[in-house]
Amino acid sequence: MGIEMSTRSTDRIESDSLEHVMALDQEYVMGTYARQPVMFVRGEGTRLWDSEGREYLDFLSGIAVVGAGHCHPKVADAIAEQAHQLMHVSNLYHNPLQAKLAQRLCELAEMDKVFFCNSGAEANEAALKIARKWGKQMRGAECFEIITFTGSFHGRTMGTVTATAQPKYQAPFEPLVPGFHYAPLNDLEALDELISEKTCAVMIEPLQGESGVNPATQEFLAGVRALCDEAEVLLILDEIQCGMGRTGHFLASQGIGVQGDIVTMAKGIADGFPMGACLARGTAANTLVPGDHGSTFAGQPLACAAALATLDVMEEEELMERAAEVGCHFKTRLKSLQAALPDLIKEVRGRGLMIGMQLSTLDAKAVQRHLMDAGIVINATSDSVLRFVPPLVVTKEECDRVTDAIHQALLTL
Repeated sequence: MGIEMSTRSTDRIESDSLEHVMALDQEYVMGTYARQPVMFVRGEGTRLWDSEGREYLDFLSGIAVVGAGHCHPKVADAIAEQAHQLMHVSNLYHNPLQAKLAQRLCELAEMDKVFFCNSGAEANEAALKIARKWGKQMRGAECFEIITFTGSFHGRTMGTVTATAQPKYQAPFEPLVPGFHYAPLNDLEALDELISEKTCAVMIEPLQGESGVNPATQEFLAGVRALCDEAEVLLILDEIQCGMGRTGHFLASQGIGVQGDIVTMAKGIADGFPMGACLARGTAANTLVPGDHGSTFAGQPLACAAALATLDVMEEEELMERAAEVGCHFKTRLKSLQAALPDLIKEVRGRGLMIGMQLSTLDAKAVQRHLMDAGIVINATSDSVLRFVPPLVVTKEECDRVTDAIHQALLTL
């Protein structure tokens, strides 16, 4: 009976017109998203299909989420099998899948322990709590300040939106959480001036995503690590968007040669199933004790099954290596396009399959709409920057198709 009900539900959703769904959304869903007028109903690999049956090439992947591709059979089968066995159990009891996943993540990320959660914001919130408790334990009640960087994005909870050094996200919710300071990205001298006896942690994305794919340079990130060591404060690496193999390494920071004391992950960790993780090493790994933190749904069997299957796919299909190789090809093609259109393209930047293109004069959102009309899903992070974060299973030929479509769009608009 359950399967029959599920089938009827799916049929009903797919038979609903876009106009009907948009009307329901307008009436009953809080207006927190500026949705585009399209309704995707099916996905496979790098492809999406809308309610009208039209096929799209997906170069957004749910914003760097479905790294193994949409509905990868191994991940889908793992979820289905686990759903028939045990979907949820309280964290008051042991969970074998959670323990196995914790071991694999810690080994891959070179960390000691992990706290599971359901999203990137929750992972960062856990990191902030660890840092503040650690600071007070190590240096007293006044050691609670955290430094982040302009252009960062760490989440939308009150703690993480305060950590997000972009006023447009913060202004509606002031007053913010006290104790945060902001330094310019890639300015080591400015960071050094901000660190004080009150500082417990520095939090940074090795590769900023939401502000337009802005990389921290290797020299800068190494310098941040050195300053944290000198001041004896924690380094928190937000790998939520740039981790899980997207840059060609399991963590983007590993490709730069810098290790954090705390690392946060989410997005691609379970190929679309909601999950996040906050990993820590050394004294930070043992800071939280029972009662300090928790989550009802965190690390539940379905999420862990999806994440374990995703890690298997990444290893078996060599997706990290693929991200490095295909990402290099795509970036080279985009840079060639920049060389051909220097008045229209200001910069191409990023690592692996996390790439940004900054335009000089054209509206990036107009380019995004033009590509959508051509059956290609991308994202404009601002009026001037296009972001490309396709599934890690993407091919060079698909990258060529997108490059050609961008070329055509820039010449047309």
